[in-house]
Amino acid sequence: MMQDSPVAVVAGASGFVGTALVRALADDGYSVRRIGRTGDVTWGDPVGIARAIDGSAVLVNMAGKSVNCRYTDSNRNEILRSRIDTTRALREAVQAAAEPPHVWFNASTATIYRHAMDRPNDELDGELGEGFSVDVARNWEREFFAGDLPRTRRVALRMAIVLGDGPATNTLLTLARLGLGGPQIDGWWFAHRRYRGIGPTPTGDGTARWHRTRGRQKFSWVHLDDVIGAVRFLRDRDDISGPVNIAGPNPSDNRTLMRHLRERVGVPVGLPAWRWMLEPAMWVLRTEPELVLKSRWVVPHTLTAAGFTFQHPDLRDAIEHVAVR
Repeated sequence: MMQDSPVAVVAGASGFVGTALVRALADDGYSVRRIGRTGDVTWGDPVGIARAIDGSAVLVNMAGKSVNCRYTDSNRNEILRSRIDTTRALREAVQAAAEPPHVWFNASTATIYRHAMDRPNDELDGELGEGFSVDVARNWEREFFAGDLPRTRRVALRMAIVLGDGPATNTLLTLARLGLGGPQIDGWWFAHRRYRGIGPTPTGDGTARWHRTRGRQKFSWVHLDDVIGAVRFLRDRDDISGPVNIAGPNPSDNRTLMRHLRERVGVPVGLPAWRWMLEPAMWVLRTEPELVLKSRWVVPHTLTAAGFTFQHPDLRDAIEHVAVR
């Protein structure tokens, strides 16, 4: 008699990374159950969520409103709410399960770390930042690690910007095509409060700071193939739990990134884009300048110390493996 396939539950399966994870888990022989606004189970069905999770081997949560938007008050609130509420619903289902999953991966973000130009941030001694994006990540992880789940190992995936056919990469490629493929340079802009802290204990003073980086802000990244590879690697490592940086081992900087993107789309010249140029351009694209102006210097200490091998450790190679539409 054939043994039933192990079950993997993926929440937020319709997104860029979630879709790839569903495909990878199915390739690995799992029977995949999807939770989302549509799918096998919807968020409005707590009984169905509990039934889907009970008896599963792996739970992956990628749910949450995309941050590739303008940080209006309504979008800010929904970005936070969508992460907290879905994570809480899953945790309550895991707590109630007679046979809870062996491992639960929950999305997080490497943006939890501070703007860094002086040294990299890893899981051991990285410094957390302040403001909206950081507060979203702090509250998300706090909800994820709350309570006691003695039979479920929990791993928070602090993902850097994922290169692939996804929103962040496509926004950057669009800038390169528009002739704004030079370095993006921070500078003064009119005061606003879109990046102010959020949640029960908001951090920062509410102002949108700028930094004199001259386009040398660090760019930490990871190729989609390595996100999938890292999840597979961590799934099989019972000794690893807690926050894990999902980032390539060789961070670059904004100038180098934009040069490689120009090469990828065949635009030889790219104008430098100062903040006064980026602000209206990003308004048209309905996203935020923070995507390219924050210095994200993050390294994957836990993965490299455990022996994980990256398929795409080099930025130029990773961009060459990105589909261009």
